[in-house]
Amino acid sequence: MIIERSMNDDFLSNTYVVADEPGGHAVMIDAGGPVEPLLRLLERGQFTLTHVLLTHHHHDHVSEVDQVLTRHPGTPVLIHELERSKVPAATGTMAPGETIVSGALEIEPIHTPGHTDGMLSLLVNGTDVFTGDTLFKGSVGGVHAPGSTGFADIKSSIMDKLLKLPPETHIHPGHTDPTTVAEELEHNRFVRLWRGLDSEGDEPCTAVGEPATLILLGDDYDGGHKAWVRWPDGSDDIVPGSRVQRGG
Repeated sequence: MIIERSMNDDFLSNTYVVADEPGGHAVMIDAGGPVEPLLRLLERGQFTLTHVLLTHHHHDHVSEVDQVLTRHPGTPVLIHELERSKVPAATGTMAPGETIVSGALEIEPIHTPGHTDGMLSLLVNGTDVFTGDTLFKGSVGGVHAPGSTGFADIKSSIMDKLLKLPPETHIHPGHTDPTTVAEELEHNRFVRLWRGLDSEGDEPCTAVGEPATLILLGDDYDGGHKAWVRWPDGSDDIVPGSRVQRGG
């Protein structure tokens, strides 16, 4: 299997080309750009692009779909049915239990809501999973923005689905660097708390302008932080670390 990545300098979002063999079949996963290096790769390697597969609808993951279609007109563009109406270029849907075949590639969609309602992770040939904005190297997706489905969903998506894959499974996130299931189980600070390996914090803070308890201020993919906070009613949230002021 061949995996090539292009990362957007502004958003740090990843676009991937995954191919079965030189001169064979390929899919593009997300299209937040820059897609031109990947389009040149497809041409140079004489790959047949069979699908564009979108993990979710956010701009930093779909902004250059039209550019792909200009070069590869008629290529199916698939996304979860809950998000199809939010991407005008989408031509169809994909869902768990419906394997997508591209040459020797077999792609299994996994519904991993939390960051968005229709977020999909894509497991390719059982060895490599593309996690969109659900799970990053050392961090997790935020669930406070409009359209997210909350803390319980993203925790379940990560702990009950993605990290139940074999430890050697390669993780290719929607932003920045790759990792593995084993590495995230051991080193991701959010995951360690969920596993009961570390203790929750109890520091008073202000999060997005509201009083809260800071359970964890963890690293994020962009060099900043993500914060797990608990509201006075006992509910939990994952918010940008930049929106948290420490102290009561």
